[in-house]
Amino acid sequence: MEALFIGQTYIDVTFITDRIPTGDEKTVASNYAVSFGGNAVTAAFTCARLGIKPDLLTSLADDWLGHMFLDMAAKYGVPIHARKVHRSSLSFVMPNDGKRAIVRCRDDDYMHPFPNLNIKGCRALHLDGHQADAAMHYAKLCREQKILTSLDGGAVRSKTMELLSFIDVAVLGERFCEQLNLSTRQTLDLLKQKGCKIGGVTLGERGLVWYDETGAARNMPALSVPPDRIVDTNGAGDVFHGAYVYSYLTKPDAKWETHFDFARSASAHAIQYLGNEARLPAIEDVRHEQRSKAPLEAAAS
Repeated sequence: MEALFIGQTYIDVTFITDRIPTGDEKTVASNYAVSFGGNAVTAAFTCARLGIKPDLLTSLADDWLGHMFLDMAAKYGVPIHARKVHRSSLSFVMPNDGKRAIVRCRDDDYMHPFPNLNIKGCRALHLDGHQADAAMHYAKLCREQKILTSLDGGAVRSKTMELLSFIDVAVLGERFCEQLNLSTRQTLDLLKQKGCKIGGVTLGERGLVWYDETGAARNMPALSVPPDRIVDTNGAGDVFHGAYVYSYLTKPDAKWETHFDFARSASAHAIQYLGNEARLPAIEDVRHEQRSKAPLEAAAS
C-alpha cells in the first residue's frame, strides 16, 4: 500500500440538456456519461491514472451498480476495501455554463464496522470527510506513524473539526467557509490553529488561496481555459486532490507550490471533458496544460 484513500462511492450520471422537464414533459439530452463518482473515489482514480494506484476504502453495495463500480476499479488497478451498504449511491449531474446542478441519492448506513487494514509502507492518507469513524481512526494512526494526511474539505461533515487536528494538508471548498460563516482568510487562520501544515481554499476559476510551509498566505490563479473548451466542472476539485497526492508521492521533498501547480494543470485538463472517467488526466495531459495554458492573471495582463 503506497497510499490509502477513504470516502463514499457514487455512480455519476452526467448529462447535458437545455432544460429539465416538468409534469408529463420529456426531453432528450445532447450528451451523457456514466462513471464512478465521489470525492475521494475520483481522487483515487486520478492518482491511479497518473501512475500510482492507491488503496481505496469505500462504500459498496451488492447490486448491479456495485458490480459495475468494481469493474471500473479493476480497469484502473485500484484495490478496493469495501464497507457494505444496502444500495449504491447515485449522483445526477447537469453541467451548465461553468456550473453544475446535482441531485444525490446516498446510502451511508454502513452495515459493518470499517475494516482494519495493514498500512505498512503507506506514504499518504487522503480523506473526504465521509466515513467519519474510519477517517478519524486512520488519521490518528497515520499521524502516529508520520504518514502524510490530506483532507478534501468540500463541506463541514461529522467530526470534521475534530479530524482537522490530525491533518497535514487541508484543502477546502468555499462551501466549507460559508457553513462556518468565515471569510477565506479566517478559514486559513482556523487551519493554522488546528495544526495543518499546509492549508488552502479552492475558488474555482478564481484559483487557490493557500498558505505555504512558512505559513505565508499566497494566491495561485487558475489556468486560462477558453470558455468554449469548458464542458463539465464537476469533479475538477477531486482531480486536483488526487493530482497533488500523486505529485507528493513522486516528489516528497518538493515544495507544495510544485504539487499544487501540477494539480491545477490536472484540473484544467479535467474541465474540458464530460464525466469523471473521461476527465482523468495522464501525465502527458498535465504536462500539455502546464506548457500551453497561462495563469488567468497573466493572461489578463
